[in-house]
Amino acid sequence: MPNKKLKLGIGIFLVLLIVSACGKKEEKGQILTSPYSRREFMMGTVINIKVYNEGKESAIDAAYHRIEELDRKITVSEKGSEVDAINEAAGKEPVKVSDDVYYLIQEGLTYSASSDGSFDSTIGPLTSLWHIGFDDAKKPTQAEINQVLPLIDYQKVTMDDENKTVFLQEAGMELDLGSIAKGYIADEVAKVLEDEGVTKAIVDLGGNLYMVGTNTKDKDWSVGIQDPFLTRGEIIGTIPESNRSIVTSGIYERFVEVDGVKYHHLLDPKTGYPFTNDIVGVSIVSNKSIDGDALSTATFSKGIKGGMAYIEQFEDVEAIFVSVDKEVYITSGLKDKFKLTNDNFVLKDIKDLK
Repeated sequence: MPNKKLKLGIGIFLVLLIVSACGKKEEKGQILTSPYSRREFMMGTVINIKVYNEGKESAIDAAYHRIEELDRKITVSEKGSEVDAINEAAGKEPVKVSDDVYYLIQEGLTYSASSDGSFDSTIGPLTSLWHIGFDDAKKPTQAEINQVLPLIDYQKVTMDDENKTVFLQEAGMELDLGSIAKGYIADEVAKVLEDEGVTKAIVDLGGNLYMVGTNTKDKDWSVGIQDPFLTRGEIIGTIPESNRSIVTSGIYERFVEVDGVKYHHLLDPKTGYPFTNDIVGVSIVSNKSIDGDALSTATFSKGIKGGMAYIEQFEDVEAIFVSVDKEVYITSGLKDKFKLTNDNFVLKDIKDLK
């Protein structure tokens, strides 16, 4: 495995990632075959939390309480949210925020810089313009896109560590933390569960999956990687993981169709249009879900070859790429772990990519 020199020094398509956990209840009576579970629709996605520790059902309530708390702080267009307050004060004055929001914005700016702006937390004016995923989604005119592009610039965000304030330097700028918010929330839910004494659990926030501990046989969970050409249900292969996050993004997750052309939700902050290259879907395996969120977006700008090289820089991060031709490429750390299970796809070596 190549030496991955760049450490993650920061706390990173609506899919169904299928997780299997086989095993019987342990003799101590502490681990359940059938977990406590709760499924709700929140933050525009289906959230499902499963806890396998006997007597820890209340931990799920604590987890959902944390989700609701963070959702109120982060969600754009949520009356009274801290992010909305920052956006409304753009070009006027700094806004004091909570530690959660300050940390999340810092993380977003760090990845904006490391990706050379292909991931940009200030993409809000552009996402608001397209509004993909909502009833009023549209393809903007070129004039409309040209008008908002100058407002997208992560370097024009001023952070005050002492006072915990955030300032957008130009009127009209908007933060959009949607591309990393679910990852941060997944990480926080995992922390809550562990604080409650949970040692085996699955946290599923749509495309963000976090495995707490090992499965009921004290082995890795077997995680299915979603077929990016389908809405949900089918997988292309599996990997074994424990205490790790897997984030999957794809161009068929959300889109708007105009004159027979589908425009997906992964927008390029430099052109104003959806990324267009050989990637259909990417799954990022990392220690923290927020890292996977940011990296899955950043890799879409680079294509498979560039995306593979980008991910190989990071320690403890791996990726699975699916091409438009149904070819699958994996980073070096998954060579002996990823198992292709779908005959409609072909596992290829990066050396075969021209």
